[in-house]
Amino acid sequence: MTKEGLSSGTTRRTFLGAAALTAASYNRVLGANDRIGIGQVGFGLIGKQHIADFKTQKDVDIVALCDAYAPRVEQGLQYIGNGTAKGYSDFRKMYENKDIQGVVVATPDHWHALLTIMACAAGKDVYVEKPMTVFIDEGKWMVQAARAHKSIVTVGTQRRQGAGVKAAKQVILAGTLGKIHNVRIAFCRNIYPGFGKTPVTDPPPGFDYDMWLGPAPKKPYQAHRGLYHFRWFWDYSGGQMTNLGAHMIDQILWLMDAKGPTNVMSVGGRYALDDDDGETPDLQDAIWEFPGKNGGPGFTMECSIREASVGPQGLNPAQLYLGTKGYMNVSGNYSITSETKVNAIDDIPRFQGHPIGGPVYPNVPRTPWLPEYAGAATGRGGGGAGRGAAAGAPAAGAAGAGVATDARYGLTASGADPTMVLNERDWLDCIKSRNRPFCEVEDGHKVATTCNLANMSLILGRAIKWDPDKQEVVGDKEATAMAAGLRRSGTSRAYRAPWDAVLRSIVKV
Repeated sequence: MTKEGLSSGTTRRTFLGAAALTAASYNRVLGANDRIGIGQVGFGLIGKQHIADFKTQKDVDIVALCDAYAPRVEQGLQYIGNGTAKGYSDFRKMYENKDIQGVVVATPDHWHALLTIMACAAGKDVYVEKPMTVFIDEGKWMVQAARAHKSIVTVGTQRRQGAGVKAAKQVILAGTLGKIHNVRIAFCRNIYPGFGKTPVTDPPPGFDYDMWLGPAPKKPYQAHRGLYHFRWFWDYSGGQMTNLGAHMIDQILWLMDAKGPTNVMSVGGRYALDDDDGETPDLQDAIWEFPGKNGGPGFTMECSIREASVGPQGLNPAQLYLGTKGYMNVSGNYSITSETKVNAIDDIPRFQGHPIGGPVYPNVPRTPWLPEYAGAATGRGGGGAGRGAAAGAPAAGAAGAGVATDARYGLTASGADPTMVLNERDWLDCIKSRNRPFCEVEDGHKVATTCNLANMSLILGRAIKWDPDKQEVVGDKEATAMAAGLRRSGTSRAYRAPWDAVLRSIVKV
């Protein structure tokens, strides 16, 4: 590419109000059958998938593609293949294109917030990939910009779009599992000894490293500080906690109707991948405490991350919801297993029996709390697999298309729902209707905040108190500064120049 312009359903029905028919400042009104012009920033692993998906949508024109690496722009334009899309090396030029109504942000994580904010200010609607932010206050600024410019902003935490996940929500709302007091997730793999180390060099030809860095601190170029491996550096991402964690935690917050945690503790670090220049943890354990209604106890959430050990079967639960009457594992589809009802005294150890005055065993027969989910044929995780799945969705464990058993995790998951396409389609429909997207910017902010709090706790080495109503750290000045992005840059500004001034020209910081 030698120059700019190279060719090649929802719940709040009145989300933005009748007066806010479009985010565009150029007074364009979309009709039900009109086409939507899309411009995308970033043509990487997920960016290419977005292009593939939008090529299948009959009401979409892929108008433009921007990337800081010129060879990717060239390749991306060829992949789009419509002969009319324009290539850009500077997204600001792309944002001036009046044929673009929606912007897809598929860049490294440290650019997600500012690209979204600037797109809103340019009169665009936005689909932004997860994780939405690198530090907490970015989410506040994104919500502020979306509201000020009446933009439709969807975040790419699309897995809640699956029919099985939506059916699992009905299980929780019905109270089937009893009181859910703990939810567990884990991400375990073994990539030991890691991705290796890369030396400081000049960037490759055609790679605008300064633009790629954008608002992030200036650091010498290494091959791992660009393109895919960016996610293992604190300046650009948050490791697996914000990568895989964002998907799982989004579903948990939605299923449990949780606003946010009040107390977070995380420990870990680089324990095993010692021949690797990444910074984010290869081992991390986190626990969050969520409040209940009216000040009562809510539930705790636990997450374990392992990058150098898969461990035994069962160490990798999808989302394990532990209730007083039964437990549920959610992974695309879901399975329910009954707990056993016992008299508490009968569960006391017996040994030689209690001396006089001690407990007297009533010897009450043990029975399942949920008889319809008892008698699992394949072990504790197999009972009632897939019961209650939405009409037309295959039950977990049933024969048929879209169902596969993952022996590593000991569970059955449905892959029948193309959740990314469903999320993209919801965004397109909401651009036209101005309704609230299912995975909206506020939802993405809650998820990213939950992930970022865990990483903050790990870095600081202490628990962090959080007020989910006021959206602020409680009683910890250093954590408050981290939430504002100040520790990352080591200055009084969250972003380096000139991007800090751009940010402040759009939102109140």
